[in-house]
Amino acid sequence: MKKVVITGQRKAEIVQVPAPRAVGDWALVEVKAIPMCTEYKGFLAGTPSQHLGHEAAGVVVEVAQPGRVAVGDRVAVMPFYPCGVCALCVSGDYIHCQHGHDYEAYAGTSEGRATYNEYLLKPDWLLPRIPDGVSFELGSLALCGIGPTFGAMDRMGVDAFDTLLITGMGPVGLGGVVNGKYRGARVVVVESIPYRANKARELGADVVLDPADPDNLAHIMDLTGGLGVDKALDCSGVVAAQRFCIDATRRRGQVAFVGECYEELAIKISPDMIRKGLTLHGSWHYNLRLFPQVMQVIQNSPVISKLISHTFPLDQVQQALELSATHQCAKIILIP
Repeated sequence: MKKVVITGQRKAEIVQVPAPRAVGDWALVEVKAIPMCTEYKGFLAGTPSQHLGHEAAGVVVEVAQPGRVAVGDRVAVMPFYPCGVCALCVSGDYIHCQHGHDYEAYAGTSEGRATYNEYLLKPDWLLPRIPDGVSFELGSLALCGIGPTFGAMDRMGVDAFDTLLITGMGPVGLGGVVNGKYRGARVVVVESIPYRANKARELGADVVLDPADPDNLAHIMDLTGGLGVDKALDCSGVVAAQRFCIDATRRRGQVAFVGECYEELAIKISPDMIRKGLTLHGSWHYNLRLFPQVMQVIQNSPVISKLISHTFPLDQVQQALELSATHQCAKIILIP
């Protein structure tokens, strides 16, 4: 099968490797759509990688035993290889599993563990079916396209009574606009890149703020009668944006952090937490039981298709990664 590898700085190549085979309760999926995420960072740095990607949609082509999927099923491919038996996995919060599988020991190969391939191997319980009438491209948005922000908004109970702040309009943040508007919220976003600010407006954002404006907190207060937003969601992974979410949220409001960040965020317990009464959430993905609701957004949102800005054949992955690195895009989909 074909797969993508990074061999040097700004250098991606297509190589041929043996396809994996179905084993136990792990099914073989022929990949039909590959959403691109943060792989461009390793591409820019030249970090060698043999296994790229964690998002996909496709069709089951081989099973080793009867199970939760059958040959011909059209499926979304959930990320990672959790154990499937711990309390977190059983409850649907598999993303936080502490006992992941040894992929190579179980599969007998290192191939098929990522998604920038023609085929991949995945536990059958992590292959929820895509409804009839939903394309593979749109079905693949159930992963990082709208998944992380859907999970965060579910935890915060975002609804039509809320003013929702979202910082960072990368593909995840733009997916947050789709989710927020689908839930009926008034959506305020913060983004500096004109392409993505305009895309946020196209997806329905009610207010777009430039993070370079020193008066943004005053703007938020003007919009909310001096109270602050009801809920805030950081998708940027930037400390200044995370801090802005805390400062811009009203008393007894909620803030969720979705954007990956390994820098320190200053939080003052008394003014931020005790006196203000904020609830802070760390939110990575969504509980698997919510997949049908995620699919409802994909099936019914009038703007969902606009979240995909570009598609490329897998053979043009070099061009796709170059574009992804410019940030002049929303969600990019590779087609094997």
